[in-house]
Amino acid sequence: MVEIEIGVLRGQCLDRRIDDPKCLINEIAAWEQQRNATGARIRWMFTTEKARAKMGRAYPVPSKES
Repeated sequence: MVEIEIGVLRGQCLDRRIDDPKCLINEIAAWEQQRNATGARIRWMFTTEKARAKMGRAYPVPSKES
């Protein structure tokens, strides 16, 4: 999720040179505030079942121990 948010930040906010650190902090804060206000969400397309089918060793089916 972090990589996705960084990609969105880069595309929506950091698509230009900002040479002043204070300006950069203000720009990121404004972007973050707007993103949170709109309730931005990540829509996952890769389900656990798909992960197990593609990468079974990394996503094993949990055992049914009591």
